[in-house]
Amino acid sequence: MDAFAVSIAAGTSGRVTTYQSAVRLSLHFGLFQFFMPIIGWFLGTKIQPLIAAVDHWVAFFLLFIVGFRMIRSGLNQHLRLFSEDPSQGITLILLSVATSIDALAIGLGLAMLRIKIFYPCLVVGIITALLSFLGVHMGTRLGIKFGKKMEVLGGLILMVIGSKILISHLF
Repeated sequence: MDAFAVSIAAGTSGRVTTYQSAVRLSLHFGLFQFFMPIIGWFLGTKIQPLIAAVDHWVAFFLLFIVGFRMIRSGLNQHLRLFSEDPSQGITLILLSVATSIDALAIGLGLAMLRIKIFYPCLVVGIITALLSFLGVHMGTRLGIKFGKKMEVLGGLILMVIGSKILISHLF
């Protein structure tokens, strides 16, 4: 659901303008949701305390930074959050990591429970990709209809998601 909400926010930016961009963003989100738990599973219990101690902070800061940039762009008529398509470059990587870093910890937990990992990760990856694709299209329509206001709302949503991740891990 985090990837879905981030996809809506990316769509509201007005920079995800092609079918290929939407597919690229969706596939990256799906692939990261597929691979992160597998990586966590292979890392096993040896580094679990290190990752568990920081994963929520990393997700919070990444989403907060992107959200802040979206709000600033939405409030400034001449400033664009994304100079180009957010489905490319470092922004795509930051968004993909931010929405999937908790999956790394889930993979660690599944390793401790000795659960087979491939099938659950495949299902999660496919569902994430499909929901992300839908989210981009919903965000694009909302962005066209409501303009810069949706960019501010999208930024707030990212900040709330980051805060939710942080709060749920701290408390």
